[in-house]
Amino acid sequence: MNDLRKSQALTAWEKLFEKPEIRMDVEEQYEALLRLADDFEEQGVISPGERTELIGKATAFYAKSVEGAGRGT
Repeated sequence: MNDLRKSQALTAWEKLFEKPEIRMDVEEQYEALLRLADDFEEQGVISPGERTELIGKATAFYAKSVEGAGRGT
């Protein structure tokens, strides 16, 4: 794996995680994060374990966001 490419990919993923695109709702953000993780693994940029970690982080954030929305927060 190319370390620079991996660093750039993970930076792009974290950027989307921290600050989604304008007018992107939490579901769209979640789906985009999953797609990126899948794409990065398919391209050989990240390992399957790293993909699992990214998906876990995105899923936890999504679940917390949906739970908060359900309670009016």
